[in-house]
Amino acid sequence: MGKIKVLQVVSYMFPAVSGNGQTAYDISNCLDKNKFEQKIICFNTNSFMDVHDTHGTRTIYDSLNGIDVIRCGVWKNIASQLISFDYPNELKKILDNFKPDLIVLHCPNPFMAEFVLKYSLKYNFKLILYWHSDIVKQKLLGKLFNTQNCRILKRCSKVVTTSPNYIDGSEFLRQYRSKCVVVPSCIREDKNQPTDESNNIANELKKQYPDKIICFAIGRHVPYKGFDYLIESSKYLDDRFEIFIGSEGPLTQKLKNQAKDDKKIHFTGRLSADELKAYYQVAEIFCFSSVTKNEAYGLALADALYYGIPAVTYTISGSGVNFVSLNGITGLECPNRDAKAYAEAMLMLANNVELRRQYGENGMKRANSLFLYSVFRKNINRLFESVIEEKHV
Repeated sequence: MGKIKVLQVVSYMFPAVSGNGQTAYDISNCLDKNKFEQKIICFNTNSFMDVHDTHGTRTIYDSLNGIDVIRCGVWKNIASQLISFDYPNELKKILDNFKPDLIVLHCPNPFMAEFVLKYSLKYNFKLILYWHSDIVKQKLLGKLFNTQNCRILKRCSKVVTTSPNYIDGSEFLRQYRSKCVVVPSCIREDKNQPTDESNNIANELKKQYPDKIICFAIGRHVPYKGFDYLIESSKYLDDRFEIFIGSEGPLTQKLKNQAKDDKKIHFTGRLSADELKAYYQVAEIFCFSSVTKNEAYGLALADALYYGIPAVTYTISGSGVNFVSLNGITGLECPNRDAKAYAEAMLMLANNVELRRQYGENGMKRANSLFLYSVFRKNINRLFESVIEEKHV
């Protein structure tokens, strides 16, 4: 038997920054090259990174780690859904010429899903849905695609979710529980190893803020990340605290305006790999303030546990956030959007060194048992092989 041919269908791919794209990239790297041959099709999205040339309106043929990547030119972005006129023909060419045995469709992605469904009537491939999230923000759009969701869930062999919480919290996945497999997203331990440069930056931060409780938050500055609630929480904290909010996004200026009179709040902007590691190295509390199910998992939160940092989170019904960090075990969980309760949790950790140590140790154990790349690699290879071996129903 020849190699198993796998096609990943995903909205974003490196160098574009997204959780879905990172997962697709991790899958592409972890599949056994002796058993699998791969291609990836995605939208050609503009990127802030220098290492790749991306031109959003053009379709380009790229390669990542020896894997062909077809980046389809984008016409418009409508309600967070990218639209490409080139995409249907490019997908059909791959199906005709590459003839994949297995397609991995990263959801939500209604535009791509419709063509995968259309072509599934003609082409003989197994289908895995990688269910990153329901359509949460666009309520009307979500209702419009309810029928599509049911059709594609019925067609697929397996549905991958990143936590059991998301199965329970999704009206769609609950109906197809028997098809669902939990594969937690992974931490790349090699990328989290301290370097001389990260150690230097960390030491400088400690010198600059002696005897302070350093708190760290990281993520795109968008509504569901809840950074406005974190800034509100700071009003209830004393001057022992220094809160660093990493990255940037559409809400950056608004958040800066909100925090302008609070000297405890610092905006780091975009961080280099070494700078990011340095903040994880010095942080004593990790502030993960997401407030909606748009936050389906929380890779940054898993990274924090790996570094042994106790976390403060909100309760988010149906989200994997409260699977990644466990209340009273790896951190503290607060009623959603309750800024005062969030501050009280931060104060509890600040006032109890032993509790921080205990939660930090528990977090490291949890990360090493569930979230490492080595665990993810075994799970993915085992799953893909089992799907190929299944007979069509």
